[in-house]
Amino acid sequence: MPEADSPVLPAWPPAGCALVTGGSRGIGAAIAAGLAADGWPVAVNYNSGADAAADVVREIEAQGGRACAIQGNVADPDAPERVFGAAEEQFGAPVLALINNAGITRDNLTPSLSDEEWEAVIDTNLTAAFRFTRRALKGMMRARTGRIVNITSVSALRANPGQSNYGAAKAGLLQFTRTAAVEVARRGVTVNAVAPGFIATDMTAELIGPDLLSAIPARRAGTTEEVAACVRFLVSQQAAYVTGAVLTVDGGLSA
Repeated sequence: MPEADSPVLPAWPPAGCALVTGGSRGIGAAIAAGLAADGWPVAVNYNSGADAAADVVREIEAQGGRACAIQGNVADPDAPERVFGAAEEQFGAPVLALINNAGITRDNLTPSLSDEEWEAVIDTNLTAAFRFTRRALKGMMRARTGRIVNITSVSALRANPGQSNYGAAKAGLLQFTRTAAVEVARRGVTVNAVAPGFIATDMTAELIGPDLLSAIPARRAGTTEEVAACVRFLVSQQAAYVTGAVLTVDGGLSA
């Protein structure tokens, strides 16, 4: 029986740009650098880290890539339109790769968790990803191509005391990813998630010690580049048939 013809894949990256929210440091900065190395013009979104975002842009440009820094608090309902508009004006092309990476923590045990701590995490980690995705899909569905990757967390897959707000937001992001994926799959748009475990960054330096490492089957923290590698695959041409998936990058912690 003859094999079905393989689909003809378009040139990649397409004529668009990439947007990484929370791209000024840590995982976001590594993702921005990786996508730029793959040929994407990259918009590096930041909230308060202007100097750090400028450093990311300079490093990308030093490697021959194209990048710009765009300020915007993702929790602001008006941020998607402003940030997308700035990115599209800068590069003269639609955003065809969106990485919803921006996130915050407000850790506290549930009996002591305040409304502000709950709402701040939900707004930044879940609602913002929905709003940015909604804005991205307008251009992607017209172009009939696009990649969205949501950075969730191992906290969405296993309980972590003190993070009921964070875990709820990241678990919600997983189900949002799956649902959005099936809604737009026929338009050539993929929506996937990456769930990091404990990754060595400035923010986690004080948290990662011998006791924590002993609980990780791999017995080490991950690197930002290892997370970025998974994102780069999901944004690549080779991942055109991967959608609604969740890649864990946690050294076996959630296994």
